[in-house]
Amino acid sequence: MITNEVINHAIDYILQHLGEDLSVDDVAAECHFSKYYFNRMFKEETGESVYAFIKRLKLEQSAFRLKVEPGKTVTDIGYDFGYSPSNYSWVFRQQYQTSPVHFRKRIHQASIQHPFYHDTRISMETFETCNQKVAIKTLPDYFVLYERRIGSYRSLSGQWEDFIRRYQEYVTKETLFFERTFDDPAITDIDGCLYDICMSVNSDCPLTNTCVIEGGKCAVYPYKGLGKHIYAAYQTLFTVWLPQTGLCLDNRSGFDIYRKVDSDSGYMELDICLPLK
Repeated sequence: MITNEVINHAIDYILQHLGEDLSVDDVAAECHFSKYYFNRMFKEETGESVYAFIKRLKLEQSAFRLKVEPGKTVTDIGYDFGYSPSNYSWVFRQQYQTSPVHFRKRIHQASIQHPFYHDTRISMETFETCNQKVAIKTLPDYFVLYERRIGSYRSLSGQWEDFIRRYQEYVTKETLFFERTFDDPAITDIDGCLYDICMSVNSDCPLTNTCVIEGGKCAVYPYKGLGKHIYAAYQTLFTVWLPQTGLCLDNRSGFDIYRKVDSDSGYMELDICLPLK
């Protein structure tokens, strides 16, 4: 868990400026520290240097855009993250051992392999079935208490139990629980996923680990089923539904709103919320 709020601010800043020529100096200056001290502090908290973290997120987000925006050229997606065509192809191959063009061609096959439930058969919905469930809504902003993690979703159940126990005094009948996601586990290494677990609180909450989850225009998919099958629902949205609608995600973070959880059976009901332009 990343408990240093300076580092959490730095991560938010990096996420908001991935399309720019972002340097270690820029992030250190934003956080009011010297580059060398800040880089050491960042690596102690995240396990990566600032430079490596920025580079990884740029490539992961560009790979995700290759997946969900088939109408956009590889060159334009590379430009969006600050890469010239030749440089983008080279750094992408270093990360994924394949070119951006070939990655895009095989992404549908790769996306249906569950990253950690290897015995789980992945079955994605058709566009027609998925489209009947999705609603385009304008959601409010949510003021939340959060904890941020870099790691695997395999530990999520225990993390939620600890989270709710830690902040039990802030739970009311009106409390909503969220998971905010920043990457796609079909692309990001399963032990390197960045995510927040959150719950709604009053804006006068005295704790420092609070933030606002931006609402706005979202595609909302109501999921009902076992927790380990949520991955298939996400991949349906990413590889089947989004590309065929022509809709585009914007730079806000996607999030899930939990409606019901049965910890014994693993059954869940939640809204998958994808921010749209």
